[in-house]
This record gives sequence, structure tokens and C-alpha cells, in this order.
Amino acid sequence: MRSESARARWAFLLIISLGLFIVAADNSILYVALPTLRAELHTSHQQGLWIINAYPLVLAGLLLGTGTLGDKIGHRRMFEIGLTIFGIASAVAAFAPNVGVLIGARAFLGAGAAVLMPSTLALIRQTFFEPRERNTAIGIWGSVATVGSAVGPLLGGFLLTHTWWGAVFLINIPIVIIALVGTYLIAPDNFPNPKRNWDFMSSLYATVTMVGLVLTIENLAHTPIDTTLVTTGIVLFAIGLALFVHRQHFLDTPLLTLDVFKSRLFTAGFLGAFLGMFVVSGIEILTTQRFQLSAGFTPLQAGLVTGAVAIAAFPGAIFGGRYVDRIGFRTVISGGYVIATIAGILAVFAIREGFFPLFMIALVLVGTGTGLAMSVTSTAIIGSAPARRTGMASAIESVSYEFGTMLSVAILGSLMSLFYTINAAPEVAHSMDASAHNPALAPMAASAIDTAYTWTLCIAIAVSFTAAVVTAALLTDNPKETKYAHE
Repeated sequence: MRSESARARWAFLLIISLGLFIVAADNSILYVALPTLRAELHTSHQQGLWIINAYPLVLAGLLLGTGTLGDKIGHRRMFEIGLTIFGIASAVAAFAPNVGVLIGARAFLGAGAAVLMPSTLALIRQTFFEPRERNTAIGIWGSVATVGSAVGPLLGGFLLTHTWWGAVFLINIPIVIIALVGTYLIAPDNFPNPKRNWDFMSSLYATVTMVGLVLTIENLAHTPIDTTLVTTGIVLFAIGLALFVHRQHFLDTPLLTLDVFKSRLFTAGFLGAFLGMFVVSGIEILTTQRFQLSAGFTPLQAGLVTGAVAIAAFPGAIFGGRYVDRIGFRTVISGGYVIATIAGILAVFAIREGFFPLFMIALVLVGTGTGLAMSVTSTAIIGSAPARRTGMASAIESVSYEFGTMLSVAILGSLMSLFYTINAAPEVAHSMDASAHNPALAPMAASAIDTAYTWTLCIAIAVSFTAAVVTAALLTDNPKETKYAHE
């Protein structure tokens, strides 16, 4: 780094965090916008899910490969390229004239995020060498990702209330410019390694696999089931997965090998991050939809409700990152998911009884628990990987978050629609916002939405409980096992 001072290191962490924040926020910023998009772009429920999921789908599919590409051309250069792509894609999305262009722009945003995201962790490793400092920096990194995802609905709600829907994308552009200028001024020098191989085809196969998986899930939960789309999804998933696995056997430097999962700490970190994002993303998208469609909240009001998760996640994340060396990974990660599970049960009770203050308390506890747990899952993944697999570990860590988000939107978003259809009266069963065209139908629609919401929320609670049990079984509180495997 041009200045080796502590001030320069932490200032650069702020720049990295800005890039990471917009990547995380764009995962969830559209959650509150679905009713608006349905009204202004005339999207169907499934099109709305694809607008949201095109971003994490492309991001997760490309992440394994872009981590290796960063090793080849240098992670500072990757950071700058990713920011540039992200800015351009944001401008295209903001002025998209129709659903197709918006979905394409969201996919382009995902590509920019895939270039940007792995470089953030790699740059932290190039900047912070002292283990305790690095643990703290990674903890902050994890908290920024968590808070960015949680703040997305709040930010989206504010922008939708005061301007038009395209502003949720334009907000990225000034942040991109600030991060690019900051990188130019204080980032470490670029360190390329031209001898490293980058395999684009593996990333392509991974993306095809995920497209097939999402296509299958969303159509299985849609009534009536479109057997053609389900079959297409299964075929894409099977072919993509087979080609990806086959290709890894013939690469000198494969993008993914299963030996990293031999470490119980690594596996627990991966599952903790994946299941944590599944829970957080699911609760956010379900809650913003429920309060807008059933309770008549504005996008800003719905964003403020889920903002409780963000407010509580940050102190929980800071605490977990700071004290994991003292109390151990099991206490922090599993304990966090126990808190989130109890909070989810309280949330269901509060909705059923119509007790809004208790519901808000439950969301605060969800944020505290997930923030606590997810603050150190990144540390567990990166810290337990051998030095020669650091790039792979960084990519897997990032994929775990995006894969959790993607599956949560696909599964829980589709199930909420399915449960609504099952429980709704025939007059309103065709659409969750059908009552907007006939206010007399609002009570029937609201009742069906609330039932669908609580049923789907119960699934998110079960996932949180599963995360607590599985990570508790894999982890130990032995302080010696919190050290970096390659130090």
C-alpha cells in the first residue's frame, strides 16, 4: 500500500466496504419494489422473481471463476473493473423500458458483482497481515455484507417513496465513483500472476446449472405446473452440473475441489453463511410483501419494518467478530441461529395475534442472531482453508451467500405464492395484489396473504433451527481450532 500506516489500511477497508455494500444491497433493494414493478411494468409474479433472481444467479454462477481470474490479472484491477461494470449496468437498469431489458440489466449487474466481490476479501488479505487485525477486518467485511442486504429494502422503500423505481439503481453510481477514486488514491499496488489459469467454461457451466435449478424450483411451486419449463430446468441443471464436474477433473487448477470440505470448520462456515442468507433474505422478501399487500404499508414503511433487522445485525456482527477468539465459533454461530429461531417463532405468534410491537421485537432479535452468526462464517471459511486454496475459499465463501439468497427467493418466494393460491378465495386467487383493482376484495386477499406469510415464515424458522443444529454438531469451542490453518 502506498502508505503502510494503520490509518491507510482502515481507510482502504472503508473503500472496499463501499463496493461490498452496493453488491449486498442490490440483492435485496428490489424486495419492496415488486408491487410497484407489477403496476408500472406490468410484470407477473414469476417475472418479478426473475428480476430479483437474475442478479444473484449470475453472480453465484460466475464467482468461482472470477476469484481465479483475480489471481491472474490482480485483485486491485478486478476491483476496478467490477466497479465499472456495476456502474454501467446500474444506469441501464435505471432506464429499462420493459421487463426483458430490466432482467438483462440485472444479470449484467450480477456479472459486475461477480468480478468485484471476490477481490474485496483478497484485498483484505493483501492489506492486513497481523492475525487479530485481519480477523477484525474480515468481521467488519461480513457485517457490511449482512447490513447491506438488510438495509436494501429500507433504502429501496425510501427511494420509491420520493422518486421513481429507477432510482434504486441510480444510487449505485455515485458510490461507484467514490470507490474508484478512493482505490486510485490509497489501494495497494496491483499484483497479477499471469501464470494462473482462468477457465471461463467452468463458470458458464456453473451458471447453466443454477439457471436450471431456479427454473425448476419456481415452476414446481407455480400453479398450474408448466411441465415443459420444469423439464427444461431439470435438463439444464443435469447437463450443466455434469459438464462442470467433468471439466474439473481435467483442469490443472480446478475451480472447486471437495477436499476443502474435509475441514469441519470450513464446512460449518459454508453452511452457516448459506443457511443464514436463506433465512435473512427470505424473511425480508416475505415481510416486505406481506406488509405492502396485506397491511397497506407504503414501500418506505415496509422497508422501515425490515430495517429493524439491519439495525440489530450490525452490533451483533461486530460483537461476534471481536470475541470469537474468546468464546469460540460454536457459541457465536450456533448461538446466533438459536436466537434467530426463537425470534422467528415470536414473529409468527405476533402476526397471528396482530401484535405489531412484538413482531418488531422479533425482527430485532432475528437481526441480532443472524448478524452474530454470519459475522464469523467468513472467518471460518477463509481461516480454515490451506494457503494454496485461498482464492478458491474466497470464491466459495462468496458463493455461499449468493446461493443462499438465490434459493431463498426462488423457494420461499414461490411457496408464498403457492400457499396464497391454496388458501385464497376464488375471487382473489389469481394474484396476491388482485384486491388493488377491487377494494371490496381486500379483506379476503389480506387473510390469504397472512396465512401464506405465516406458513412460509415457518419454513424459514425451520431452516434457522437446522443451521443451529448442524453448525453445533460440526463446531467446537476449543480456542486452538479458531486459528488459521495455514499460519
